[in-house]
Amino acid sequence: MRKAKKSLLVCLIISILIVVLFQSGGLHISPISSRIGPGSPENEVKKVQQKLKSWGYYNGEITGSYGMDTLLAVKDYQLCHGLKPTGITDSKTQYYMGLTTITVSNSAYAQGTNTSDEQLLARAINGEARGEPYEGQVAVGAVILNRTKDPRFPKTIAGVIYQPGAFTAVSDGQINVPIDEKSTVVKAARDALNGWDPTGGCVYYWNPATATSKWIWSRQIVKKIGKHYFGK
Repeated sequence: MRKAKKSLLVCLIISILIVVLFQSGGLHISPISSRIGPGSPENEVKKVQQKLKSWGYYNGEITGSYGMDTLLAVKDYQLCHGLKPTGITDSKTQYYMGLTTITVSNSAYAQGTNTSDEQLLARAINGEARGEPYEGQVAVGAVILNRTKDPRFPKTIAGVIYQPGAFTAVSDGQINVPIDEKSTVVKAARDALNGWDPTGGCVYYWNPATATSKWIWSRQIVKKIGKHYFGK
């Protein structure tokens, strides 16, 4: 209950900040197009297909042609994210997929395909382990990277992070919160990418004080860092 209230409060604060920035003219969200669908430019369709393929929604070739397989993949993505399942990649769907550029006070924060693995991993660490000791932040990054090597999970960092229901940071929108390049979480992401794994190969972590899943307790606990248990 406390976690749900905290997530709701975070989302409310972010929403208020976005509204204030919009009203002040300090924030602009620019989609690729107002809509991407059948007949859209090939380069735009390819970006949608690449996104969906990295997350496991689309299994076809990156053709740039918005056929039925692409439309159904978009529809599945929309259903999983509470969007109207039209199959057309409208501006709201583009925002959720990270195909927009958010500009705040003349500083652009690129999302999705414009975001490097390091930046995306750092944002995930920020949303999942902000306030944890540094080793714990690196450990969260290591778990995400370990999943890319495990056949039970997607093969890319984006695929793991955006796997439906996998991370709270995606569910509550914190994955989209801009972070400073000099922040601790960026350094933690870099250390994880460079091979530091404080967990010893773990692919799960959870906070024992807030975990509601009974299944997670069936995992072998390998290590405790900060408030998180890490397991296999």
